[in-house]
Amino acid sequence: MIVTGAASAGGLGFATARLLAQEGHTVYLTDLDGDAAAARAEELRASGFTATGLAQDVTDEAGWRALVARVTTETSRIDGLVNNAGIAVLRWMADLDPASWDRQIDVNLKSVYLGCRAVLPIMEAQGSGAIVNLSSIAGLVGIPGASAYAASKGGVRLYSKSIALEVAAKGIRVNSVHPGVIWTDMQKVAIEDNPAQYDAINASIPMKRMGEPDDIGNMIAFLLSDRAKYVTGGEFVVDGGLTAQ
Repeated sequence: MIVTGAASAGGLGFATARLLAQEGHTVYLTDLDGDAAAARAEELRASGFTATGLAQDVTDEAGWRALVARVTTETSRIDGLVNNAGIAVLRWMADLDPASWDRQIDVNLKSVYLGCRAVLPIMEAQGSGAIVNLSSIAGLVGIPGASAYAASKGGVRLYSKSIALEVAAKGIRVNSVHPGVIWTDMQKVAIEDNPAQYDAINASIPMKRMGEPDDIGNMIAFLLSDRAKYVTGGEFVVDGGLTAQ
C-alpha cells in the first residue's frame, strides 16, 4: 500500500497508513519531507508493523516511476494507492495569482493523475487493485476564497469516476473520499491564531464537532479492503453532515 502526504503525525495520511499497517499491510509512506516520512514509518515499525518512509515530490513523473519500481521490486505487487498529498492556498480571486493556481492544480490534481498512471499497469497485470483519491467537500460545493482548491478537488472527483469506468472490468476499483472539517495539525494551527473560529466551525456542523483523522482513515481502509469489493466510481463524504444542509 502506498500513501502519499503521510509525514504529519496528526494528518490524514499518517492516520490512514497506521490503520492499514494495523490491518497487516506493508505500507509505504511518502512525503516531500522525506525525513518526517521516515520518522513516521519508524514509529510504525516500533509497533511491530511493516512500513517504509520515502521522500517524494508527487508532481514529478520520474519520481513516481522510481517509487513504483522500488515497491514492486520489494513486494512484487501494488494492492493499493492512496493519493492523499495536497495543499490549500486560500485566497480570494483578486489575490489569486497564476503561480498559486498552478501549484494547487499540480499538487492536488496532476499528482493524482501521475499516481494513477504509474500504478495502473501493475494493477492491470495483477488483475486487481484499489485506488482512493482524496478530494474534499470543496470538490462538491462552492467555498468562497477557495476557488483554486475547489477546482482541483472537483477535478479529483470526476477524474476518479472516469478512471473507475476505464478499469472496472480489469478488477481495479477507484473511489474518491471527501473530508469535511477535520482536526488535523493544520487545523490546530489555524485555530490557535483565531480561537473563536473553533466554536463557530463546530456550531456549523450538524454533529457539532470536527472530524478526526481516523474518521477519514477508516473510510479509506474500508474502500481499499475486500469489504468494498463491489464499490467503484463512488464519492464518499465524511463531514458530520455538513454538506447535507
